[in-house]
Amino acid sequence: MTGILGLLGLKDTDNSYLNAIGQAGVYTALQTWSARINMDMEQAMGVFVSGMTENYKERYYLPGGGRLQERGEFARTGAVRATGSWDVAYPLHDFGAQVVASDVAWAKMTAQQLVRHTDTVRNQYAATVRFQIMRRILNNTALSFADPEYGTLTCPPLASGDGTLYPPVVGSETEADDTHHLESGYAASAISDTNNPLITIRDEIAEHFGESTGGDNVVVFISNNAERAKIEALTEFVPVEDQFIRSGGNADVPTRLPSIPGTIIGRAHGVWVSVWRWLPSAYMVGVHLEAEAPLKMRVDPAASGLPRGLALVSQFADSNYPMVGAEWRTRFGVGVANRLNAVVMELGSGGSYSIPTGYTF
Repeated sequence: MTGILGLLGLKDTDNSYLNAIGQAGVYTALQTWSARINMDMEQAMGVFVSGMTENYKERYYLPGGGRLQERGEFARTGAVRATGSWDVAYPLHDFGAQVVASDVAWAKMTAQQLVRHTDTVRNQYAATVRFQIMRRILNNTALSFADPEYGTLTCPPLASGDGTLYPPVVGSETEADDTHHLESGYAASAISDTNNPLITIRDEIAEHFGESTGGDNVVVFISNNAERAKIEALTEFVPVEDQFIRSGGNADVPTRLPSIPGTIIGRAHGVWVSVWRWLPSAYMVGVHLEAEAPLKMRVDPAASGLPRGLALVSQFADSNYPMVGAEWRTRFGVGVANRLNAVVMELGSGGSYSIPTGYTF
């Protein structure tokens, strides 16, 4: 990893002991490194998380539907008041990892060996954030979180048919409940122009946010190459140009590719298609990139002085060996906020949506 070595002013071939480099300097470099990792993670997860919040609970107020009342010449209309809303709440978890060694082991550790340890922490942090995000997206049940300050919080999923009345969909004047965890009714191997999950996901999103002439910035994430082959075989699929191939004059080429996780393979039926291998097999997730993202990330209040993101916590054994124990820590929780801006589809025919293995609460 170039980050740590570069911050220490070392080359990849350097084999210096940390003691010779100066352990206090290494500690400072690690703090800078962890700050950079936080920034990278925020950029990568921007599709799913609209931002950070210190609130443990919020209420989303909704406009009402219906039509204006016809007036008589001297008659007053009845009073109108919007009453719809939905409540959301956010958990707050404490995660960490530590590297511990004796003062001798730390002193004889080389910079390259340190990189292996920090890379492990980085990988675990990325995996933790990613899993918490996808767990909230893929789970169609509410999370009951025991908050030590505010008691039990009910953290709802995406729209789940729980009786919440959402604003009227495009083409309707009546508030209605909705469900955004769907089952296709067919396996991934049966995807075709007839069994087309992209259209179903697109339409479910478009009914809430509208559909623009010429297409919208909607993305559908798929999980693997088996699904990719079927999607690429759709009649309307237009692949992203290979960067090593110059297209001919009669070839359609997608433009203005969004910055999103995974590998964008093309566009079809008004949506981008991205292969994101962190999704469980046989699940697809659609998101409107220009609407408020579905999740928010709860963090500690700034006034508490607790750091946000991945932070290095050091316990000094004494002034000569400040890094006998080095612990990284992050405190955050992810909850659904905009319950309408994500649609999950399970490719299967079991009769109803099922949460993928390992993602239940």
